[in-house]
Amino acid sequence: MSRLASCFAALQQAGRKGLIPFLTAGDPAPELTIPLMHAMVAAGADIIELGVPFSDPMADGPTIQRSTQRAIANGGGLRQTLALAQEFRRTDARTPLVLMGYANPIEAMGVDAFTRAARAADIDGVLVVDYPPEECEAFAAALRAVQIDPIFLLAPTSTLQRIARIGQIASGYVYYVSLKGTTGAGHLDVSDVVARIPRLREQVRVPIGVGFGIRDAQSAAAVAQVADAVVVGSRIIEEIERTPRERLVEAVRTLLTDMRQAIDVATAGRAAHENRRAR
Repeated sequence: MSRLASCFAALQQAGRKGLIPFLTAGDPAPELTIPLMHAMVAAGADIIELGVPFSDPMADGPTIQRSTQRAIANGGGLRQTLALAQEFRRTDARTPLVLMGYANPIEAMGVDAFTRAARAADIDGVLVVDYPPEECEAFAAALRAVQIDPIFLLAPTSTLQRIARIGQIASGYVYYVSLKGTTGAGHLDVSDVVARIPRLREQVRVPIGVGFGIRDAQSAAAVAQVADAVVVGSRIIEEIERTPRERLVEAVRTLLTDMRQAIDVATAGRAAHENRRAR
């Protein structure tokens, strides 16, 4: 069983929901990436999404675009991201790591070389924003051949055909984008998420993480009541931007600790309510 599958199985057994923070590798500086990742785990993160810096992040809003620009200015890219992941693994062999990025750097490296490098770095999942499921069956198969889960995005605009196709080839989890637009855009409509998740589960058999629009402990707790995991990205990058470096690691830890506690309280209450109804 993969780390991702084991992680979600353990969460389900404990009646808990996952917390998946996102961090752009190398932002605000390469030497801070590993301490930030460890702080995320200490705060209760179950999985970490590590963003691969790319010069044209089309699905990302201004906040994550700025983080990518800073990382690139620091020499960041796919190879540095893999090196940082490998360094993290020296002191954490348990937390699943998911690379999140775009097709261009992977194709520039070559799919075979990338899959070998990702396996050597002990990566657990790969989410390529601009690889539609209809066009990347070979890539997904190459990942699975080295025990890496291919992870896909779903959105409010996804057709039933696309949802069904992703349900057939995804593993690990799927990432449901709760808003139309780029990361950091708009206002989260929790009621819409509540309505859509059961429809997705009719086609998708792997866990569903929900991201885009998670701004605070309250929104994280609300989404956790219907999703299997909550994904937090832009809000973390904002904390990185506004906090002096000497206080940065603790600030990110505090932010995620608050979200973790809120998720646990909300989902524990829901579980207790469902147990009472079952009696």
